[in-house]
Order: sequence, then structure tokens, then C-alpha cells
Amino acid sequence: MTRNLRARDIMTGDVQCVREDQSLLDASRMMRDLNVGALPICGNDGRLQGMITDRDIVVKCCAEGREPAGVLAGDLAGVLHWVDGDTTAQEALDTMEVHQIKRLPVIDMAGGHRLVGMITEANLAKNLSDADIAEFAVRVYAAN
Repeated sequence: MTRNLRARDIMTGDVQCVREDQSLLDASRMMRDLNVGALPICGNDGRLQGMITDRDIVVKCCAEGREPAGVLAGDLAGVLHWVDGDTTAQEALDTMEVHQIKRLPVIDMAGGHRLVGMITEANLAKNLSDADIAEFAVRVYAAN
């Protein structure tokens, strides 16, 4: 990975959030319409509160017999990992590897702690060597 790259250089910008007070049905429709498998969850103040994946909806809602229209996205916010936009790309990669996550929100700390983008596997693929991609895959997908 180019040493001078920052998280903001490799992220996808213009990320849409599901609000914490929206239902999982709303979140699933947003995922369908945006063709994504995960969404950041933002509070009414626009600040990042968590992440939700399509798998979360299936496993933590549907499989439990709960109605997606009756469960709020904020209820499944879970543990949140993120990086500042000025974090080095290598530090962002390290964060993803350590926490075994495939999507990493990018926050603008100086700009009011607002969500500015998301680093995904596709972003990494554009910026990593084949060897680095293989190492990332082993670290993130390896069974514990």
C-alpha cells in the first residue's frame, strides 16, 4: 500500500446511514436499493452510532422470530470500530485485521466527528498488492 495514503484517500465517500430510530425493514430496503450488505447507523444528530449488516438482520432478528418492521436499527448497533480520515491507510488496514471486520467507517474528527466515508474490501483491493490482499484475507476470514 502506498505509504502516504490516508483513510480518506482510499475510502468510498458519500455513504448513506440508516437512522437509529428506523426499522430493520427500512434498513433492509436501503441495503437492497443501494446494493450494499451493510449500513452505518447514525443518530438524529448525524453522528455514527454503529453498523448493521444484512447478516445481523437475518441472524439477530428474523431467525429469532422477530418482525423486522418492529425492531429498530439502533437496537443492533453492536460494537463499533472506526478511524479518523487522517489515519494512515496502513493503520486502517491494521484495524480491520485486528477486529476481523470487512467494512470500516471513516470519521472526520476535526469536522465535528461526522461520518465521511467507508473503507471496504473493494477499496483495499484497489490499493493493496496481491500478497497484501491474501494476507488480509487470511487474517480477517481465519476461523478462531
